[in-house]
Amino acid sequence: MSETSSAAASATRVVAAALDLFAEHGFDQTSVEQIAKAAGVSRSTFFRQFGGKDDVVFADHELLLDVLREHFSVSEGDPWSTVADGAMLVFRHFAAEPDVARRRYELVRQIPALREREIVAVFRYERLFDEYLRESLPDLDPLDAVSYAAVITAVHNHVLRQMLRGKRVPASALRQALDVAMRRFGVQQDAVAEPSADDLVVAVFPRSMPIAEVTRRVRAELG
Repeated sequence: MSETSSAAASATRVVAAALDLFAEHGFDQTSVEQIAKAAGVSRSTFFRQFGGKDDVVFADHELLLDVLREHFSVSEGDPWSTVADGAMLVFRHFAAEPDVARRRYELVRQIPALREREIVAVFRYERLFDEYLRESLPDLDPLDAVSYAAVITAVHNHVLRQMLRGKRVPASALRQALDVAMRRFGVQQDAVAEPSADDLVVAVFPRSMPIAEVTRRVRAELG
């Protein structure tokens, strides 16, 4: 397990302790001292790691963004699939502790300030996807980058909300939904035969595929 993944798991445990207290005493009535004691950390350690009471609700978002940055930095696959795989990482994190995820979802729905914070958190994932695509494909039209990032984020959030509302949703459901989105965007990876040195390569691409991706694939095939 990587350092960031381990930190994310640790943050989830603290979130679980905080949610127990919020359910018992209410969000406004729960103090940082109570959360720190329940989580088994000192008050100073809590503030160093989380900052404040509302920060602990979103602590794993911060760590998940670090997990995604690590994922992008080491990926050698095509950028479009790498972004979709990143969405799968986020979903699996929440699916691993569905009770914690659902209780936080209910808490956020009840408190306007937390709902606004959640909107900002979602946008940060989308922006990270967008930035990664632009860095990986310098010739990519910015509109294609932001559109794809928004589609992948929206598909992930739609499937995740189904789980948060109590439905049993396997990770494969999100994988299938992401594959559909990638096909509609024209970037779904299809198996192709490896050409030999004497082969004539004729490439056919969907009209919806961004020009930058067409160029990337042709260059890859031609070596």
